Amino acid sequence: MAREEKPYRVYRGGRAKGKVPTSKPRPGRTPSNGSAARAESRVDYRGPGGGSRTRRPRWGRRVGLGVLVLLVVLVVWGVLSWFAFSRGVSDANKRLDQNAKTALVSQDGLLMSHPTTILMLGTDNARVGGREGDRHSDSIMLLRTDPSHHRLYYLSIPRDIEVPIPGSSTQKINAAFQLGGPALAIRTIRQFTGIDVNHVMVVNFADFKELIDALGGVDVTVPKPIRSNRFDCPFSTQARCEQWQGWRFEKGKQHMSGQRALIYSRIRENMLDPSENDVTRGARQQAVMNAVAGKFTSPSVLARMPFKGSSLAKPLTTDLTAGQLTQLGWVKFRSSDGGSVHCRLGGDLGSGGTGSPSEDNPATIAMFLGKSAAQPPTDPFGPGCVIGHVLP
Repeated sequence: MAREEKPYRVYRGGRAKGKVPTSKPRPGRTPSNGSAARAESRVDYRGPGGGSRTRRPRWGRRVGLGVLVLLVVLVVWGVLSWFAFSRGVSDANKRLDQNAKTALVSQDGLLMSHPTTILMLGTDNARVGGREGDRHSDSIMLLRTDPSHHRLYYLSIPRDIEVPIPGSSTQKINAAFQLGGPALAIRTIRQFTGIDVNHVMVVNFADFKELIDALGGVDVTVPKPIRSNRFDCPFSTQARCEQWQGWRFEKGKQHMSGQRALIYSRIRENMLDPSENDVTRGARQQAVMNAVAGKFTSPSVLARMPFKGSSLAKPLTTDLTAGQLTQLGWVKFRSSDGGSVHCRLGGDLGSGGTGSPSEDNPATIAMFLGKSAAQPPTDPFGPGCVIGHVLP
């Protein structure tokens, strides 16, 4: 009796209608014409739910490749930035004479982990106002780092205080730079304050404008309205300058270009407040210097470092190497602006704007060195220290 054809075939994975798939011919065997036709008509069964599978995109590989490209870009950017910056700093090191390097006190350890004191001098031999030949230190400031407490100390010294200058007579303290350059200024500051100076940095105001413009400008908070006298008149005719009332600055935070910041730091006489003097000008210079130092570590400047690194060091004359300036930037980045201590010395300045140092200066120096707590000035323009903002 012939076997009846069933409508399905039973096999290991279940059952399905139609003929049960057969295995492919073994390699090396040539199928006959009939079996070849049957093999072409067969469809391999993949089991229940079987079918073509969609290939998933390999996102992990793409993300990994993107991260690798980003790392390569950052490494190239860092190398280019370093070479551009170090080239400019190397030129700044060559501009400092050997006598100044000899006058400095050697520092122990790395700047990022050990306290250091830096003398910052701003010279006023600008190419404006007939001061091309001047070599006075228009701005005198000491910066002390305290990496262990993530704090910076600033000490402004009025340029018109009269002190003994080594090898010369008693004169205004800013005359030391004119008589003997940075070396004599370092010795005079150390003799006057008793503070050892580890490094020196001279900022030439002739290039100060270009430096700030290269940084994209700086943000400075003006504590009160200012109208200056008619110094550095921007007009070409005498008649127009006589009608001009002076430079004006409104109260509040302002974004200043290189020219505006330079003018602001030079203002000594405020026609809206006759009580202001060289001490308040020192506060303005300190505010501008702080803004410049803060801008050095901003993302916008770091992004342009491969192209601007060399020009940023153009106004500087210093013994600090590129590595030490980088460490200083790190210390500045780690420190809190709200915790920085801003100090200034004072003097009994007479009607001529010069005079002897204040008797309270030693106490202020102790605050600057961290030996005593910061105390604000008892006199509006006297010596003292405050935390978190520049003295007015």
